[in-house]
Amino acid sequence: MTSVTETAAVRSRPRAGFSLSGFERLIVPALVIAGWELFARSGYLPVSLLPAPSAVLHALADWVIGLDETTQSYSGHWHRDALASALRVFAGFGLASVVGILAGVGIGWSRLIEKGLEPTLQMLRPIPPVSWIPLAIIWFGIADKPAIFLVFLGAFFPVLMNAIHGAKTVDRNLVRAGAMMGASQRQLLTSIVFPAALPSIFAGLRIAIGSAWMLTVTAEMVAVKSGLGYVLWDSYYFLRYDIVIAAMISIGLLGYLSDLGIKAIMGRVLRWQLGMTVQGN
Repeated sequence: MTSVTETAAVRSRPRAGFSLSGFERLIVPALVIAGWELFARSGYLPVSLLPAPSAVLHALADWVIGLDETTQSYSGHWHRDALASALRVFAGFGLASVVGILAGVGIGWSRLIEKGLEPTLQMLRPIPPVSWIPLAIIWFGIADKPAIFLVFLGAFFPVLMNAIHGAKTVDRNLVRAGAMMGASQRQLLTSIVFPAALPSIFAGLRIAIGSAWMLTVTAEMVAVKSGLGYVLWDSYYFLRYDIVIAAMISIGLLGYLSDLGIKAIMGRVLRWQLGMTVQGN
């Protein structure tokens, strides 16, 4: 008995070799930035084609707080551009999450819904969301709606497929136990199947939020005249590659923060998983 307890305690201890402090997390980014700065200043490529990180950070700072108007009409307007993109992202992502979870759990739980919906959805899934851009512009015009529509398409299928997987892989014994306790079909679905599918659903949400940011930027390059993607594309026309890279950094940072938000929600919702998985979270 003692040996079993000790073994369990050893397994539950955090593994020192896999823990990263805040300093260690900065090592790789610092090396990448230092190498980029040295290469940019080596003269191998013209500065206009490969701005150094210092030039990019200066452009980003002016874009954010309006230092010296080196970014011209964009100076001090980063918050406006970031907010425009974020609203499109979360509008499309929120709609895709609700519809994807409901449809995915329904398909995974009901054979009737699966036969009725899945063939059509699986036929639509391989179509790239960007191929819908011409129709989105025709249907919705040049405004927020085509961007939200494209974000919805890009985020919907990751949520859908993971929700289907989560519902289909619920332990059958849990469902049988609930049925034996007298639970109705609705109670089985809401109290057993849906909670058990949440780990897969959250995995789909994390994939979907990245897709949402990518599709927003793509839509803003073509169908919208505001946002980070529009600034990126407009700066490209004027050969302002420092602003182009600053926009790329902004998109990556906001996407990362969005993923952290979903992870935080997942940690609270899935508290029951703590201590049951390899990483414990």
